[in-house]
Amino acid sequence: MRLEEDWLGSLELPDEALYGLQTERARINFDLGSPPVNMRLVLAVVKVKLAAALTYQKLDPGRAPVHEAIAAACRRVLAGEAGDMFIAPSLQGGAGTSTNMNVNEVLANLALKILGHPCGRYDIVNPLDDVNRGQSTNDVYPTALRIAAIELLRSLSQGCANLQECLQTRENEFAGVKKLGRTELMDAVPVTLGEEFGAYAQAVARDRWRIYKIEERLRQVNIGGTAVGLSDNALRRYRFGVVEKLRELTDMGLAAAEYPMDITQNNDVFVEVSGLLKSLAVNLMKIANDLRLMNSGPRGGLGEIRLPARQMGSTIMPGKVNPVIPEMVVEVAIKVMANDLAVTLAASQGEFELNAFTPVLAEALLESLALLDRTVVVFQNYCLRDLEPNSERCAKLLADSLAFATSYAPELGHETVSEVVRELDGRPGEVRAALEALLAQKKQK
Repeated sequence: MRLEEDWLGSLELPDEALYGLQTERARINFDLGSPPVNMRLVLAVVKVKLAAALTYQKLDPGRAPVHEAIAAACRRVLAGEAGDMFIAPSLQGGAGTSTNMNVNEVLANLALKILGHPCGRYDIVNPLDDVNRGQSTNDVYPTALRIAAIELLRSLSQGCANLQECLQTRENEFAGVKKLGRTELMDAVPVTLGEEFGAYAQAVARDRWRIYKIEERLRQVNIGGTAVGLSDNALRRYRFGVVEKLRELTDMGLAAAEYPMDITQNNDVFVEVSGLLKSLAVNLMKIANDLRLMNSGPRGGLGEIRLPARQMGSTIMPGKVNPVIPEMVVEVAIKVMANDLAVTLAASQGEFELNAFTPVLAEALLESLALLDRTVVVFQNYCLRDLEPNSERCAKLLADSLAFATSYAPELGHETVSEVVRELDGRPGEVRAALEALLAQKKQK
């Protein structure tokens, strides 16, 4: 065991632990059973630290060996090393300070090992003075969250593009499948299954475009703004140099914020992103529920389509198969909607120059992004791609309905058609014959 201490006191740590005193305090203080900080956010913080280390190699040649070791430590973490050392709980007080310190300490101790020193020799590589040099949680954390969000948004945008293409393919394949359209779950007018899938494709196309465009809102970063956005404790050359390095490392069009204080204290951009994710969730839920209804039965329900059988549906009813993929999609949509409320509430609770509740916002936003990123793939591959129309059932339900009656209203009038439907008790054959007779009489006049 090794002993680490600061002005608050001391704690013992395992010799092999790459994290340090501040991380251990966070683990103890926030022991809620919540998972560790989202690894995507951790890796984004590491990218910020790498950009800073590379920048300081040029700005301070005298400390170049230390910053070279920090950069090497960053690259090792980004390659998958030391992932189990990032133990700060996802729900934490302090606006993300515990997350930042966990990364600082791991990188410092990994750099010490690279230089041939034992963990804890912070007189050689210091988590704050070296790894966190010219930085604050208040500019590192928002910058990292933007990077992590952009990475997931790009993947999700492509996933939505693929989903849209799949729906359009099905639209073309089902163009000849006539069926009964419904409004408020009641018989309406004839449509085709292809037209319904075309409408789904249009909705997803809007989601794809919105998600693609929102990246622009996230490209301004406040790294170099330090505590409140006034660039205290950060050289001007560092501020612009670190953004340039970060742009190279991430392949993102990042730019130094025109007004860093704004980015430091305001989280409305994340609310906007979350709102667009909620819009996608709404559309996915609508599509999933429509499929569940069309698949219902198969004999006691609509039975207009057949969803792929993915797994056993009951432990007591033999042969039962449930629409598990659409059900999963609905559950994800519910979770995303709930996360949107968490993002909204967290963003609204900021005071003055900083929002202390950004950690719960980050956890909710990144969870929604990751869930949707996977959901659009699973929905496409395990449900939409292989579902089949039940053309015979569609034709029967359409033939047994009065959907055709609407087409007579322009010539005969709404009231006349309604009266015929009521008098003949909705018997389709007799209704059609009566309406044709009335139409013929009108034309003779």
